[in-house]
Amino acid sequence: MVSSSMISDITHVYLMPGMAANSTIFEHIKLPEDQYKIHCLEWEIPNKKETLQAYAKRICKLIKHKDAVLLGVSFGGMLVQEMSKYLNLKKLIVVSSVKSHHELPKRLKFLKITKAYKILPTQLVSNIDLLAKYAFGETIKKRVDLYKKYLSVSDTTYLDWAIKQIVCWDQEEPHPCAIYIHGDKDIVFPHSCEGNCIVIKGGTHIMIINKYKWFNENLPKLIES
Repeated sequence: MVSSSMISDITHVYLMPGMAANSTIFEHIKLPEDQYKIHCLEWEIPNKKETLQAYAKRICKLIKHKDAVLLGVSFGGMLVQEMSKYLNLKKLIVVSSVKSHHELPKRLKFLKITKAYKILPTQLVSNIDLLAKYAFGETIKKRVDLYKKYLSVSDTTYLDWAIKQIVCWDQEEPHPCAIYIHGDKDIVFPHSCEGNCIVIKGGTHIMIINKYKWFNENLPKLIES
């Protein structure tokens, strides 16, 4: 028999994927089941004029447990930083993302200044290779089926909205309580290894997929730290 006190000791871990990705990117993430229960979040289609703050509040309604852990990857990492403003969390973990708008790469800052982000998403919808470059930092080549599995959110309204939110994100300072984890070979966000950050050697923008063993080994320690 599992006692009620043991059930209440379970920590609920919510995982948010990156732009255009679904939760299969977390398929290899495994945590000790006597301590943790994993819940995967998915992107919902936003309203065209919805702010990132309003969207964050909406996704917060999917967090059904107090003192949960919230982990977000890439654009999902920006979203969970916004969500944390409305939740009492045990831990906030941000992977392969940015700590503030200052870490956005020049090409994204350029998109903001020129407002070119308004024409980009439609190209991404019709070009999975380009979408993979923006979402994962690499082109597909032989892995087209793999990317189609992971990158399933191709709704134009969503992509329009997501790229605008990334480019126009206005966070000035890193979140004081977040644990930031970044790969030193991340070409999507190449400026995020500075400051208060755990740097994974050889980690690319998709290290949640191909360095999952590191996460499985280290996440429990980080959550309990």
